[in-house]
Amino acid sequence: MTTGMTEQPRAVDDLKDNSYMSEAITLASLARGHTSPNPVVGAVIVQDGTKVGVGYHERFGTAHAEVNALSQAGDLARGATVYVTLEPCCVWSNTPPCTDALIAAGVARVVAATEDPNPDVAGRGIEKLRAAGIDVDVGVLRKEAEQLNAPYIKFRHTGLAHVVLKLAMSLDGRITAPPGMPRWVSCDESRRAVHVMRSEADCILIGIGTVLADDPLLTDRREEATARQPARLVVDRNLRTPLDSALVETAREIETILACTAGADADREAALTKRGVTVWRCAEAASGVDLREVLSRLAADGKLAVLCEGGSHLASSLLSEGLADRVAFFVAPKVYGPECVPAFSDLDGDWWVDSKRLSNVSWVAIKDDLLIEADVVAGDEACGEGAPGSGEETCSPDS
Repeated sequence: MTTGMTEQPRAVDDLKDNSYMSEAITLASLARGHTSPNPVVGAVIVQDGTKVGVGYHERFGTAHAEVNALSQAGDLARGATVYVTLEPCCVWSNTPPCTDALIAAGVARVVAATEDPNPDVAGRGIEKLRAAGIDVDVGVLRKEAEQLNAPYIKFRHTGLAHVVLKLAMSLDGRITAPPGMPRWVSCDESRRAVHVMRSEADCILIGIGTVLADDPLLTDRREEATARQPARLVVDRNLRTPLDSALVETAREIETILACTAGADADREAALTKRGVTVWRCAEAASGVDLREVLSRLAADGKLAVLCEGGSHLASSLLSEGLADRVAFFVAPKVYGPECVPAFSDLDGDWWVDSKRLSNVSWVAIKDDLLIEADVVAGDEACGEGAPGSGEETCSPDS
C-alpha cells in the first residue's frame, strides 16, 4: 500500500512534465530557420500547476528562451519549475548566461529535455544550477528535442551541416515527366509543403543539372512567407550556371553560392561575382565537387540546416557518401516509364545492404500524394531502439 502511494505521484509528475515539455518543443519549433548557428529552444515556466511564463529563442542574436519566459513570469518565477528543451547555457555569447538568469530569478526546479553538445556547455550548465540549489531533471522527451535540433547536434558532433534530401517522384521512381506532360511531378499542395521546408532551412542545395533543366528560383513564395529567404547553393564544378538564370539575376537580393573546383574558368568566376554570386573553389572528388567540404563550409558559415532539392546525381552522391541525414520523398500516383530520369541514377550498389538504413519512418497523405520521411543512419546505428532490425515498429502513419 505504501509503495503504491509513493509511485503514483511520480507517474502524475511524469505526465505533467511530458505535457509542459511538449509545449516547450512546440514553441521552439516556431523559430526553425531563424536561429542558426544557435539551436531552437523553447521554455515554459509553471508555478503551482499554472503556466506563468512562456518563451522561445526567436532569432540569432536575440534573448534566449529562458530569458523571454522569465521576463513574462516576473516575480512568479520564484519557486517555479522551468521546462526547457535544451540545457541552459552557462557562458557569455551574444547574450548573458541563462543559468545566471534562472538562479537570480529564484526558480526551484529546471527540467531540460537534453544536454547541450556545445563543448563550452556540455553539462556545465546543469552543474551550475545544481550547485545553486536548483533541482535539475534531464531527459524528458529527449528524442523529440534532439530531432528538433538535429542540425545543431550534427554540427556540434561533426562540423558538418545537416542535409534533408527532398525528391518528388512517380510510383515507379521517376523524377521527371515524359515529354508533353506537365513538368511538376507532385501536386500543388505538396509543392506548398516544400515551400514550408524551405522556410525552415538555412540553405537550399541543388546541382548544375537542375539549374540547366529547370532554371529554379528556390524561394519560399507563400503569401505568409517572411522576408527572410534561405541561401541557395549550386554544386557546379565548371561554373556553367547561366548569367541570365533566375538564381544569378536575384543573387544581390538572396545569397547565392556556386561551389566549383580549382579548374573552373577564372573569367567566368569574375562575371558571376560581379553579379553578386559567391564562388567557392572546393576540392575535387570522384563525383565532382567534394560535398563534404561544401557541407563543412556551410556549417562554418552558420548554415546548419540544408534542404537538398537536386537531381538524381546529387541525391545518389549524398547517400553514397553518407552525407544525407534525412529523406523526404513526395510520391505521386503516376507511372512515367523507363525513359524518364530515375530518382537515383548512380547510387552505390552496396548502399542498402551494407552501408545505410532508414529509421523513424513516417508518412502522411498530401491530397493524392504521399510524403514519406525517414532518418538516414549508419547500419550499426540502425539496429537500436525503434530501428529496422530491432524488432520494433518503425513506421507510424501521421494520418
